[in-house]
Amino acid sequence: MKVFVLLSRVPYPLEKGDKLRAYHHIRELSKKHEVILCALNDIKLHPDAQKELSKFCSTIYFIQLSKIRLLWNLFKALFSGIPFQVAYFYQCNTKQKIKQLIATHNPDHIFCQLVRVAEYVKDTDIPKTLDYQDVFSKGLERRIPKASFFLKFILKAEYKRMLKYENKVFSWFESKIIISKSDRDYIPHSENNKIVIIPNGVDTEYYKPITKEKEYDLIFSGNMGYPPNVNGVEFLVTKILPEVWKTYPSANLLIAGANPAPSVKILQTDKVEVSGWVKDMRDCYAKSKIFIAPMQIGTGMQNKLLEAMSMQLPCITTSLANNAINAEPDKEILIGNSAEELAKAIILILVDEVKANEIAMNGFALVKNNFSWTTQTSGLLELIENKK
Repeated sequence: MKVFVLLSRVPYPLEKGDKLRAYHHIRELSKKHEVILCALNDIKLHPDAQKELSKFCSTIYFIQLSKIRLLWNLFKALFSGIPFQVAYFYQCNTKQKIKQLIATHNPDHIFCQLVRVAEYVKDTDIPKTLDYQDVFSKGLERRIPKASFFLKFILKAEYKRMLKYENKVFSWFESKIIISKSDRDYIPHSENNKIVIIPNGVDTEYYKPITKEKEYDLIFSGNMGYPPNVNGVEFLVTKILPEVWKTYPSANLLIAGANPAPSVKILQTDKVEVSGWVKDMRDCYAKSKIFIAPMQIGTGMQNKLLEAMSMQLPCITTSLANNAINAEPDKEILIGNSAEELAKAIILILVDEVKANEIAMNGFALVKNNFSWTTQTSGLLELIENKK
C-alpha cells in the first residue's frame, strides 16, 4: 500500500511528543508499506531532517508556512469560530499543494496526525485515519483555572471552539486512533468508543540502563516550553522541594529539555539546574537517582516516564500522568497528588535503597514487556490495512 502521511510538524528532531509519536508511526508503517510524507513547517528546518526521515519514506515534502499568512489566519479565526491552532496551520495555497500531491501519488490511504491538519483532507474520498493523539479540548480546560486573567479569556474561547471541532472532524475520517482510554473518553462524540487506542511506546534498545556516577537526586525532563511541563516543574520547585528539603536539605534537581520558558529559567539555583537542550537525554537519566513528573494539567501519555522506566530509574508521578500508563502504584511506580504526598515519595526513594530498586526494576519490566513501538503500532497497521 501507499500511505500518504500528513503532519503539522516535521517529525525530527524528537524533542516533542507529537514528533516522537509520528516518527515511530512512520518507521513502523514503512516496514510493510510505502510512506509518502508531507509535513508542514513554521520554523528553521533541522539540517538532518531530510536524511533521517528518508530512511523510512519513499518521498518527502516539507511545506513552509508563510509567517504573514499565519498571523492573518489567526486574525480571521477571531470571526470564523475555527480553533486558533487549526487556523494557525491552515493556508489556502498549502491546501492546493497538498491536493496536488495526493492526486500525483494517488495513495491507498491517508494518515493524519492531530486535528490541526484535518481541513486539508476532509473532502477527499480516499480512506483516511486521524490520530487525535490526545484531547486538545480537555488539555485547554485543565489550563484555565491556573491561567492569568487575560490568558484565561483566550483559553476559554479556544476550549469551546476545540470542543466543537473535535466532534466535527470525527465524521470526516473512516477510522480514528488516540493515545489512551482516558483520552478517548473525553472526545466529545457519542461514538467515541469506536476510536482505537494506540498507546505510545519506547525504544528499549536505545533507552536502556547505563551505569554512571549519580550527580542529581531528581530529574524532570521534556519540552520545557510546553505549558503542562512548565506548570509541573514550577509545582515541583516551589511546593514539593521545600517539603523535601526539610528532611533532605542537600537534594538537588536537574530540569532537562529544550526551549525552557523564562519562568523555568528563573528556577535555577545552587540546587536546581536548568540545562536547556540536551543532545542525549540518556546521560541525564543515567546521572540521576529518581525521575519525577508531578503533572497537574495536560493530557496524553508522558513519554518521559516510559524513557526513565526503560533506563531503570524509579519513577514518581501523579494519578493524572499515570492514567495512560496504568503502572501499579507502590510496585511499578510511586503516586502522589499533593505536594506533601510527592515529597514523601521522594524521601522514601532517597532513603530506602531496597524500595528504590524494587520500583525501578518493576517499572523497567512493565515497559520492556508492554511498551515497545512495534507492539503498540501493530493496531495502527491493522486498522489502515483494513480501510484500504
